[in-house]
Amino acid sequence: MKIAERGNPAMRSWLDRQGLKLVAKPYLSGAFATQQLLERLTVEKVPLRELTAGHGGGINSGPLFRRVYVTAPEHSVPFVGSKDMLVADLSTLPRLKKTDAESSSLHYLELQPGMTMISRSGFNAGRRAYVRPDMGGYWSSEDVIKVTPDQSKIKPGYLYAFLWSRFGEVLIRGGVYGSAIRHIAPNHIEEIRVPRFGEAVEKEIHELMEEAASLRAAFQSGLTEATRDLFETAGLGDLLDLRWHEQGRDLGFAQRGLNATTLRALNFQPRAQKILRRLGEVEHVTLGEVCKGGRLGSGVRFKRVDADPDYGAVRLIGQRQAFWQRPEGRWITPYQAPPGIFASDETVMIAAQGTLGENEVFCRSFLVTGSWLNHAYSQHFLRVVSGDSRVPGAYLFAFLRSEPLFRVLRSMSVGGKQQDIHEELRTTIPVPIMGEDDVDRIATTVREAYRRRDEADRWEDQALAKLEEAVVRHAGVG
Repeated sequence: MKIAERGNPAMRSWLDRQGLKLVAKPYLSGAFATQQLLERLTVEKVPLRELTAGHGGGINSGPLFRRVYVTAPEHSVPFVGSKDMLVADLSTLPRLKKTDAESSSLHYLELQPGMTMISRSGFNAGRRAYVRPDMGGYWSSEDVIKVTPDQSKIKPGYLYAFLWSRFGEVLIRGGVYGSAIRHIAPNHIEEIRVPRFGEAVEKEIHELMEEAASLRAAFQSGLTEATRDLFETAGLGDLLDLRWHEQGRDLGFAQRGLNATTLRALNFQPRAQKILRRLGEVEHVTLGEVCKGGRLGSGVRFKRVDADPDYGAVRLIGQRQAFWQRPEGRWITPYQAPPGIFASDETVMIAAQGTLGENEVFCRSFLVTGSWLNHAYSQHFLRVVSGDSRVPGAYLFAFLRSEPLFRVLRSMSVGGKQQDIHEELRTTIPVPIMGEDDVDRIATTVREAYRRRDEADRWEDQALAKLEEAVVRHAGVG
């Protein structure tokens, strides 16, 4: 039996392999062509379900459940959703009530290093991420499929490399279904056939992926350490345990001495004003003074002209992708855009337009350095470039990424549905000043963290190159 569509015949056997799903994507997206390529391999190919172990056969997501979020670290666990699994800095994750997480009904949602996470629904359906060493003790939502490898049968780094590769990409995304809200289910991926290239090849790929995961964990710990060091050295260690939501809501307060700068109540939020007063008690300069010889402003607006990366295009980073481990998305030509789309080394980028949702990126920051200098950036970021030699960009980032500064920046919001950061109020933020040795130590910690992040990218690229090489060699391609 053949089913023809627009001159492209589909065999009944194809439909059987796709679970009789009558949607075009598994055939037109490249999934079936990739399956045919993998079938040509002269090595053993094992169904994914036979390589996993644990609850639910080793490939599971979980039921819907009532989520109770808690802010106190001692009574909660970090909670990873389908969007959160892609981010590089996990320090801002929401936290799930610990007693609920550890209950008998939810204990299997606990993440273990070496698992592969696959987003199950929504815009990100089908994306993959690796559970790093520092993510042990985290919990995941029901929107994350967890693939738990049986390490007596397959090395976790190799399995992740295959699922993350272009081969795994089309096989997993070929199983995505739905229109308005896309989904993928564990049973849609359990028959994916994983090629076995032998102990030596798989071990090499596994070790590359494991090294990359360790470097990403080191990136995370480096950023956390730099921020802690800065606040404690400046005598502001009390701000690190902010307990923002335990301080009560800002209601019934009065503000005197108003002028034309702002009349918005949020801009005088007592909890944020308390942080500003505390910052002002130590030696400091204002953010406006720091950036006087640099920059403190939004990016330029420009027309996006799509182009192919093989012809000089650059990746355009928007607010969503900026906080991911590795950005995806649009490629544009820089030749029909203004120079302001790029950033200078150690520019601090702050997501400057958005809404005030607790888990939104609005007012979160990241540092542009290393390989990220090759990207272009949308106008939706506040560019913070130091013009003061006493305050290098890496040091400034360690300060601005902190929870106290996130809350301060949020309090300076202006706008309606889409918020922005008040142009004048942001210049008044006190930035702690300390000795040259202390500043250098903190900045060096941040720089080393970002160096490790770039190195992790290189290890992952090497692992994928090794996998590609093995596939081509055993399929007789090229």
